[in-house]
Amino acid sequence: MIVQMEDTTAAKIEKKLNQLRHEGGVVTLGRVLTLVILAQAGHSESAVEAANYASHEHPCRIIVHVAHSRTDETRLDAQLRLGGDAGASEVIVLHGYGDLAEPTETLVSALLLPDAPIVAWWPHDFPANPSESSIGSIAHRRITDSSRAEDPFESLTQLSRQYTPGDTDLAWTRITNWRVQLAAVLDQVGPVTVQEIVLEGAAVAPSMLLFGVWLSQRLGAKVTVNSDDSHRALDRVALITDKGTVEIHRPGRTVAVVSQPGQPDQQIAMPVRDLKTCLAEELRRLGPDEVYGEVIRDGLHAAEVCTAAEDVARGAAADLAEEDVAEEVEDASEAVSQGRENDGVADGQAAR
Repeated sequence: MIVQMEDTTAAKIEKKLNQLRHEGGVVTLGRVLTLVILAQAGHSESAVEAANYASHEHPCRIIVHVAHSRTDETRLDAQLRLGGDAGASEVIVLHGYGDLAEPTETLVSALLLPDAPIVAWWPHDFPANPSESSIGSIAHRRITDSSRAEDPFESLTQLSRQYTPGDTDLAWTRITNWRVQLAAVLDQVGPVTVQEIVLEGAAVAPSMLLFGVWLSQRLGAKVTVNSDDSHRALDRVALITDKGTVEIHRPGRTVAVVSQPGQPDQQIAMPVRDLKTCLAEELRRLGPDEVYGEVIRDGLHAAEVCTAAEDVARGAAADLAEEDVAEEVEDASEAVSQGRENDGVADGQAAR
């Protein structure tokens, strides 16, 4: 069921929802959270599709604010989706014009589920400090996506400076499978000394940078990123150890090959994860992601990650100032032609 409402208010929307539930027998029992999506005009449907998928695992009320031009006459249009058009959720799409193009707590407060956690998600660009924005300040979790921002590397640096427990980024979520599989392989290999870490992919992207920082942080070794057009996003990680090379190589989209010293190659299932799968994973966690916090807050300025194109070290020296790191991240972004994360978009590939 889809109902259109023009030039309306939040109070009228809530009243209409109650009426539709009463008439159609639709109830909201079992809703576990409110997901607030802060989208841009023309880019909201892929986010709604991902949220509908995630709602089957996490029944919720989805509030989508679509920002239109601030120069238009101030008004609020709404679209209500219930039943089969809303997955296991209720979807309220708010189109804000003029003064209402800015999403605020006042605008959505009447539509929030009482006594339920709030998750805020910015599918593209996000505020300078998500935790201090009007919606972010009332959210238990704040999900950004630096890979889809206008300037991915500057956005990642910005997140590092403004990190608050409860923040997370889908560029980090996209490498979950890579982290899990690599940890499992190292458990099998046993104690080794990692001398160097090599990542290979089509372009340096936020997910690759975060992966490299995490590896350098955990293993205490330098990370080198090799990128060229012969690769498809992140497709290979190799650990050069004192006992030989440990490697995971995913040349396609579903199967990876694991190589380790003294063992035959092994194939494992490691499918590319899309946007809806990544969102569903993040909604499982309503507390802070402590590992992400360590990587984005501390590791980004303390690990040594170099690219083959530019010898860029992130925090190789203990006294490297934060503004210098920001400048080097910007230089790296220009060196790779503002490399974007091609995976994880609705129709793209993901680096896991």
